[in-house]
Amino acid sequence: MSPDQILELDRQTLWHPYSNLNPKNPLFPVKSARECVITLSDGRQLIDGMASWWSAIHGYNHPALNNAVKTQLDDMAHVMFGGLTHEPAVALAQKLVNLTPPGLERVFLADSGSVSVEVALKMARQYWVAKNKPEKQHLLAFESAYHGDTFGAMSVCDPHNGMHKLFAGSQDGNVFCPAPTPVFGQAVEDGDLEALKNALHEHSDRLAAVIIEPI
Repeated sequence: MSPDQILELDRQTLWHPYSNLNPKNPLFPVKSARECVITLSDGRQLIDGMASWWSAIHGYNHPALNNAVKTQLDDMAHVMFGGLTHEPAVALAQKLVNLTPPGLERVFLADSGSVSVEVALKMARQYWVAKNKPEKQHLLAFESAYHGDTFGAMSVCDPHNGMHKLFAGSQDGNVFCPAPTPVFGQAVEDGDLEALKNALHEHSDRLAAVIIEPI
């Protein structure tokens, strides 16, 4: 298809993330991508400064990743993981366990950051149900934080100025603390933890877990 055909069909059939359906929204057909460079259908080249929505840490078209995918496809592209297992999954889990501190000995595989947050929230809540404390179902989160775009993940994102404020009703019952003021790399002062300590003390009877962005 020509670039114009791609754009025309896209306008008719697709809804892109973080956008409305306005046909005048900028849209750029991509022909190929390698390392950090995206080549458009008209030959222009762009540097992907977002790392493909924060995830492509190895760049596009990395030969090691491409070869691993091709090799795996010769055996199977996918198999359900309920009641089944396979060598690549076991080998990956073993590597991850070896990288983590003692006590983190199990791996639950998820296909995105948002899904991993959903799984963690469910695990925390299920833990307290198993402990016969089903009232501990709410989360303590920090303002200004971002955890993902699925429904549970949205409920622990920033409730005031984040992209999910339209869904603020989904945050009912969760507790939010001001984000610490030091920037990344600076030590956290005792005063920055005061709100957290107070919230933990006040709401300990209903909190399932605390969720914190790694940075």
